[in-house]
Amino acid sequence: MKRLNQSSVVEFILLGFSNFPELQELLFGIFLVVYLMILMGNAIILVVISMEHSLYVPMYLFLLNLSVVEVGLSSAIMPEMLVVLSTENTIITFAGCFAQMYFILLFGATECFLLGAMAYDRYAAICHPLNYPVIMNKSVFIKLVIFSWGSGMVVAILQTTWVFSFPYCGHIKINHLFCETPPVLEHACADTFLFEIYAFTGTILIVLVPFLLILLSYVRILFAILKMQSTTGRQKAFSTCASHLTSVTLFYGTAIMTYIQPKSGYSPETKKVMSLAYTLLTPLLNPLIYSLRNSEMKRALVKLWRRKVDLQTF
Repeated sequence: MKRLNQSSVVEFILLGFSNFPELQELLFGIFLVVYLMILMGNAIILVVISMEHSLYVPMYLFLLNLSVVEVGLSSAIMPEMLVVLSTENTIITFAGCFAQMYFILLFGATECFLLGAMAYDRYAAICHPLNYPVIMNKSVFIKLVIFSWGSGMVVAILQTTWVFSFPYCGHIKINHLFCETPPVLEHACADTFLFEIYAFTGTILIVLVPFLLILLSYVRILFAILKMQSTTGRQKAFSTCASHLTSVTLFYGTAIMTYIQPKSGYSPETKKVMSLAYTLLTPLLNPLIYSLRNSEMKRALVKLWRRKVDLQTF
């Protein structure tokens, strides 16, 4: 087969769900509604936290950053995917594919670290309530946020640049919905063994290490809650952790199933669905999880709504 270097490849073809043409229009409608709900739900979170000064505490400021990540992740995927589903033009340029992969990795890795930082915040608040203002002061909060975003950028730059440094051969058809690393790398005309070792090791560090830290934090939190004498105190502690735990389970469960698996573990169609699970399901459900199950968020939302109604009456 004739070998082409990366500069010769100017475009890729995303196959999407082309094997099921009869479902294209239905899927387009479903994903459009999902995307609009993601934007609306996370926009509400961003507006409520930004406008309600009582929520200017680390727990909710972490949530604000998480909503920015969720909007970014879904926006890196959905517009191009809707084009794939709505037209026969499924071509994405080399630069477009590079950019899409970069932002997916950036927001995905950043979310891993943010969820870990949020677990540490809950651990400090519940296990060391008297020292919490010192443990989670403004400086520590800023450092954790910068570390989360900075680590995401480093991972995205390193991995995306490495993937697109490989030579690619022939007419490249990616059997996927978007430019994710594994399906793109299948078309590389070079030995990718070293990269696969890096990718597996990187996934362990980026996904499993924060997950284990979250698990350790919640083990400590559980013991602290069980030692509480007050039933009200236990319920309040559980309620502040429930939303984060649900979010962690959704994101890490689907991400681990997608990335920590043998190459032949699932069919291409199954991999597409699993990728959608961690890239779309979490951004869709997080606003509901953090608003409906959080009393302070609900009070802030009602307060802002009443303020808006009062302004309109004058």
